[in-house]
Amino acid sequence: MKINKVLTTAVAVTLIGGAFAGCSKKDEGASPSTSPAGSTAPSDNSSTAPSTGNKTMNIIYSAEPPDLDSSKATTNASFTMINALNEGLYRLDKDGKATPALAADMPQISADGLTYTIKLRDGVTFADGTPVKASNFVEAYKRTLDPNTKALYAFMLEWIKGGSAVNKAKTADEIKAAKDALGVKAKDDQTLEITLEKPVAFFTQQLAFPLFFPQQQSVVDAAGDTYGKDPDKVSGAGPFVLKEWKHEQSLTFVKNPKYWDAANVKLDGFTVTIVKDRATSVNLFETGQGDLTTLGGEYVTKYQGKPEEQIKRELTNAYMMYEQKKAPFLANKNIRQALTLGIDRAALVNIVLRNGSAPATGLVPIGTSDGNNGDFRKTAGDTLAAFDAAKAKELFQKGLQELGLKELPAFKITADDTEGAKKTVEFILGQWKQNLGITTASADTVPHELRVERQDNKDFDVIIALWGADYNDPMTFLDMWTTTSSFNTMDYSNANYDKLIADAQNEADPAKRSQTLVEAEKLLMDDMAVGPLYFRTTVYALNPKVTGVIFPSFGSEWELKWVDVQK
Repeated sequence: MKINKVLTTAVAVTLIGGAFAGCSKKDEGASPSTSPAGSTAPSDNSSTAPSTGNKTMNIIYSAEPPDLDSSKATTNASFTMINALNEGLYRLDKDGKATPALAADMPQISADGLTYTIKLRDGVTFADGTPVKASNFVEAYKRTLDPNTKALYAFMLEWIKGGSAVNKAKTADEIKAAKDALGVKAKDDQTLEITLEKPVAFFTQQLAFPLFFPQQQSVVDAAGDTYGKDPDKVSGAGPFVLKEWKHEQSLTFVKNPKYWDAANVKLDGFTVTIVKDRATSVNLFETGQGDLTTLGGEYVTKYQGKPEEQIKRELTNAYMMYEQKKAPFLANKNIRQALTLGIDRAALVNIVLRNGSAPATGLVPIGTSDGNNGDFRKTAGDTLAAFDAAKAKELFQKGLQELGLKELPAFKITADDTEGAKKTVEFILGQWKQNLGITTASADTVPHELRVERQDNKDFDVIIALWGADYNDPMTFLDMWTTTSSFNTMDYSNANYDKLIADAQNEADPAKRSQTLVEAEKLLMDDMAVGPLYFRTTVYALNPKVTGVIFPSFGSEWELKWVDVQK
């Protein structure tokens, strides 16, 4: 996800954001922090935690979610908030395993692995008391696949039989016919049947991802294009309800009394306060106004080994995207290789980030399964060459010669406007000037939502993005760069790469599939379609009085359902 699987974006010493979904989807530099009951953050950049009870938190976060529409969301910030106010058939536990949520039990799966039959719990409702029915899932999936919705994550629902036909339909009649034939049916109000195009081993786990959540059709219809933009324009069946949203300032959630498992939700509410400055976030934590904040730089060292320290090992990468049509010189492979290899990634991690992240050695992060009971990075080895200033300069001069240029035209590197992202851009510009002699590049740091918009619309030269896994498999990082992928917003195209991804998608043998994905990553890195920077680790400071916070390695920033606040 723009972690887009936009799991999101550019770099962060401070903390995410989504996917670009997974998840990965995903977000540049977003950062959370929470505050004890009764505390009040500064009035100019925060809000008082919800007063619905004695157990509340104020989470300081550096990224405003662009929206809370589970069909259209692409960023980690959006997926995290949606996961709080809504719920799917399953919810991931502390070990990342799918457990029944709105579903009464685990799915009944046909012998061929294609058909999933799932019963809903008795009496589950949306927050306003309207019953959740199997049809709410059917309509949500059809809406996501409808080409008029323009959902970037629709490709994941193409796993459902007939999903691709819906998403590629052109006319109203074609769309209706394809929807009618889609392999998802409400057998009755409490029975959902999903038929896949081909077996997907991790599909049950995917049903816990926000893309697969139900939608209350009456609210969707009433809100129209503004669905997911404000509290009265979004609904859910999750543990919390979005009560207030002061855009670019805060989001306030309260406990949902109609939630099926409300008896086990101990947190009365929480507020997410948008704070982009890392020092301010840490100050809120240290002055008792925050329970949880992301750490970076010198703060990581300060809290190392202390009870407050929490380390999150993520399936998240950070990379540069090169838009080859808006900036035609980036269509030159040698230029892309030079820009990537001309950055000392170890120095970026150790001097700028200082948060436990690791220099990228390929595109797929450390810890990602290879789909064959192994770690993909160990299976593939290093597919990205180490920093080499001399080699980078040689490639750069060769690229300039091929382009008939003496220097590159003026261009910008776009990123979020968080402190961590700004420092990363500054570091990269310095590296390019020192190692390649580039003086024509400049910084373009903008608010998170605008950065995502520019990324989606191909309105950039070079952009820094983060991607968090939507599921634990290398495909979540590799299929987004095919020619037709909605996340390939840089006009990269390689028919051989497309074929390798297609072959892997259709390969039933795990060992052969794994090797095909290794070959795909090697090709992508040789093309340097994107320039990997680092594999992210996030370090938090957590108030020891707050227990039960889960930091998933993929899917969302944090999980609060099981949180308790000790007195």
